[in-house]
Amino acid sequence: MRRPQQPTTAPDPESEGALRASPTPPRLNYLRPLTAFLLLASLLAVGAVLYRAQRSLSIDSFRAAARAGSVGAASEGFENDTFPSSSGSKDKLLHGLLAAGFDEQSCLSRYHSALSWKESPHLPSPYLLEKLRNYEALHKKCGPNTELYKKSVEQLKSGHGSQSTECKYVVWVSYSGLGNRILSIASSFLYALLTNKVLLIDRGSDMDDLFCEPFPESSWLLPLDFPITKFGTFDIKTPESYGNMLKNKAISYSVDGTSPQSQPAYIYLHLSHDYGDRDKLFFCEDDQKFLRNVPWLLLRSNNYFVPSLFLIPAYEEELRQLFPEADTVFHHLGRYLFHPTNSVWGLITRYYQSYLAKADERVGIQIRVFEADTGPFQYVLDQILACSQKEKVLPDVSGQETVVSTPNVKSKAVLLTSLNNGYFEKIRNMYWEQPTATGEIISVHQPSHEGYQQTGKQMHNMKALAEMYLLSLTDVLVTSAWSTFGYVAQGLGGLQPWILYKPDNQTAPDPPCRRAMSIEPCFHAPPFYDCKAKKGIDTGALVPHVRHCEDMSWGLKLVNQA
Repeated sequence: MRRPQQPTTAPDPESEGALRASPTPPRLNYLRPLTAFLLLASLLAVGAVLYRAQRSLSIDSFRAAARAGSVGAASEGFENDTFPSSSGSKDKLLHGLLAAGFDEQSCLSRYHSALSWKESPHLPSPYLLEKLRNYEALHKKCGPNTELYKKSVEQLKSGHGSQSTECKYVVWVSYSGLGNRILSIASSFLYALLTNKVLLIDRGSDMDDLFCEPFPESSWLLPLDFPITKFGTFDIKTPESYGNMLKNKAISYSVDGTSPQSQPAYIYLHLSHDYGDRDKLFFCEDDQKFLRNVPWLLLRSNNYFVPSLFLIPAYEEELRQLFPEADTVFHHLGRYLFHPTNSVWGLITRYYQSYLAKADERVGIQIRVFEADTGPFQYVLDQILACSQKEKVLPDVSGQETVVSTPNVKSKAVLLTSLNNGYFEKIRNMYWEQPTATGEIISVHQPSHEGYQQTGKQMHNMKALAEMYLLSLTDVLVTSAWSTFGYVAQGLGGLQPWILYKPDNQTAPDPPCRRAMSIEPCFHAPPFYDCKAKKGIDTGALVPHVRHCEDMSWGLKLVNQA
């Protein structure tokens, strides 16, 4: 038998028909099954390698997208400590509010917060964005450990001030509960923006454990070797306070703000709830002309004093450009400044994903009771239920023993925050033991119940900050009157809450609550003084965008003037 002739050239290995065109010698026929098996195994192995490579590339792409701010990656759950989102692509820089370039892993909340909050209808103004970028450059130039900062500290140590100092500072002194501190820092930062000063914050016992640095390439924390160390003794009686220096004629100034006397090295601004009439002159235009030139202002406050800044004529136009919507000041500045550290962010994300993420709607109820006894009180529970059920925040319970559920039943997750767990247990049991009249499924959750406010304790404040943020992630919010805790949550979330009126004589008020006029916090201790006429005046009736608060008749808050 004549053997088939071998081809004179080897087949092209990349040619699809090469193997089929190659003749097989008859003496190798017995190897055909083995060859086919080996060929098939090789093809399967190559396919598996290609599949794994493609899958790995796909996952890496998702992760890269998440790091770049794409919601799609986070919604697939590839990133730890991020929130699922179903609303499409979001801007991780919050429409330019945040500066780019930070190390994301060192502070996950900075850019991941945009994935968790609902898209805000309130956009920052171009002028605010420009002002923030300019401030960041100023802070980098004058911040801690720079030559200009060191020069300013040496001037401070000399005991004499200088109007020609290139960098001027507002030092925020740590004081009061966490909600008050957050609101007073935001107020101090706005004042620094308006006066071209640099804000530095006294870290107190825990500020650096709670918040990331907000400014790029520079710290906002006051260095530990700052020469003034008596912050803990500052109060209304401090001789260096602005009010006392005016009273004792230690300072004076002319109409243009210049002083015939030597400039003080620093002035203490006592803007707490107990401040006196002379301290309140801080909010007068002539006094501001003088204070702008003081190189170091040490500010201690437990107030959100922003509304009264809007009543100073010198700042009126600037504030209008910064905030065309006057009722968005804390909404924007709070989101810009306050980024929880990774430890706190872990508390937030783990709780949200475990208990709140899968609900169709999330309801926040923030309870703060100003009573000597810790409770729980029946009249407070009655008020909460009366408000939430009357305003359709929560459904009534049905008198029937059973209600037939439908396939499309709606679920609501209630996040309740309180120092006491009694309200949580009663509301949870009510919705467990009885079906709702609407057929909705209600789950009730309370992250902590600390018993009493423990200002200064690190873990207590970490939990408090986590709960403020969790409340800001809800769809509907009910808050307690006078509570700065609730103010922070509503401002960060851009939520217009139902405010529970403060009870009198341990009786639930009727009506139990009302809708807030705006998302802004309330200034609890505003001045009532006409700086020009030098007499008392109702400062809540001067301009359309500053009104008295719903929950505190003498307080002031910003509203949208439209």
